[in-house]
Amino acid sequence: MGRKIIKPIGKDFEEIAESVAKYKPDHRNNVFSYDRKIVQPPLELADGFKLNTKQKMDGLMLLKMLDDKSIPLVFFDPQYRAILDKQNYGNEGKDRQKRRSELPQMSESKIKKFISEIERILIPSGHLMLWVDKYIICSSINNLLEGSSLQLVDMITWNKDRMGMGYRTRRYSEYLVILQKLPVRAKGVWRIHDIPDVWTEKIDNGNKKNHVHPKPIGLQKRLIEAVTNEGDVVVDPAAGSYSVLKAANGVGRNFLGCDITDI
Repeated sequence: MGRKIIKPIGKDFEEIAESVAKYKPDHRNNVFSYDRKIVQPPLELADGFKLNTKQKMDGLMLLKMLDDKSIPLVFFDPQYRAILDKQNYGNEGKDRQKRRSELPQMSESKIKKFISEIERILIPSGHLMLWVDKYIICSSINNLLEGSSLQLVDMITWNKDRMGMGYRTRRYSEYLVILQKLPVRAKGVWRIHDIPDVWTEKIDNGNKKNHVHPKPIGLQKRLIEAVTNEGDVVVDPAAGSYSVLKAANGVGRNFLGCDITDI
């Protein structure tokens, strides 16, 4: 068997070490970047709409009153029935489960209408952050996206750091599906690259005065920072606990959203 002869490179160790220490990567050819090139166009609000406030109205109506290609980011947390129907706890007449069951439920057809309107108002390469449960992931996500050109580009598991309901396995997580409007790209669009795909954030939802489906403000802040610019408008047509309002305002963005239930 022949031997491979490695010739010396003609530099001593100190010179090589100095070159490595001074090396700065060239990001021009990378598929990602640390800046954002997309700018939200001017947004004209219909009469009666106000930024950074809680509003009671049908979220589908709110979406229909927004212009095409006007919003960079939408959060959507539909009130699914799957988690209650699949596990059938039998305790919907008690405490928090009763409050869950009393929330207006969205049919699959209505959720698809929301997604269609969201796709319409998103700017090119804009994002939809869609909250789902494990049953939706396993059985219905493709149905919800039927007829849509939104592309699934990532997913985050939210570890609630607390034991939830269940009599087989106990529910510990929720899931955020990240969808992007065409053209799909990260460079010049998504500028933060240290968000883990398993996010641990414990929130207090044991208080009866709190909404039964609160969401993690810390996670939503990071996502808002990743795909919007300061002063941009973030939309949530099913705002629930208004965690997106708090997250958006916390990082210098504006909020436009509503919920069909009482504030």
